[in-house]
Amino acid sequence: MIWLLAIGFVQPVQASQQYEPMSDHVRLALRSALNSPGAPVPIFDSTSHRIDWLGEMSRRLARRVPNFEARIELIKTIRYEAQRVGINPQLVFALIEVESNFRADAVSHAGAIGLMQVMPFWVDVLSDGNPGQLRDPRINIRFGCLILRHYLDIENGDFDRALGRYNGSLGKMTYPNLVYDRLDRNWAYEFVKPVQAEPRTALNNAKVTR
Repeated sequence: MIWLLAIGFVQPVQASQQYEPMSDHVRLALRSALNSPGAPVPIFDSTSHRIDWLGEMSRRLARRVPNFEARIELIKTIRYEAQRVGINPQLVFALIEVESNFRADAVSHAGAIGLMQVMPFWVDVLSDGNPGQLRDPRINIRFGCLILRHYLDIENGDFDRALGRYNGSLGKMTYPNLVYDRLDRNWAYEFVKPVQAEPRTALNNAKVTR
């Protein structure tokens, strides 16, 4: 579903994921991925990359999540969970903006919950059946990233069709195009490595006087 911010509340305008029967081995693989602890921190190319990316994402998200500590925790969680399933974190930022505008308490008319608007049937399929856990940002993002990865696998890496499945609008480009638009406008990122200064030596720094 698509969510739009208007007069202080979020208004849903489309539906969400649809339940599809899955084989036992697929269900088991998804459950295992959901419960695996993984590494405790997101991965960066370098310390400078980490500082630059966190600072840039924090700046972009500040209006939507004013609390600094909560914002940094959310940013790290998005990167970590996206990396776990091999998805570009920037795409997940865009999807979350479209789905909930970064409101962890968002609930759609269809019953989808949280930041990534996960439908409650997923907790019956993959977890303990308690939809309340989807209000936890970390759990919600883990579910959402895993679901998107599952749809990508079904569609052999086709993001148009995977996003269509995520939104419950397979075969239409309205939702994928909206996610791509938000990605281009608000979340695209490319790290520019800092220029390395030439080594300073006593010779090239000495002032020659006559």
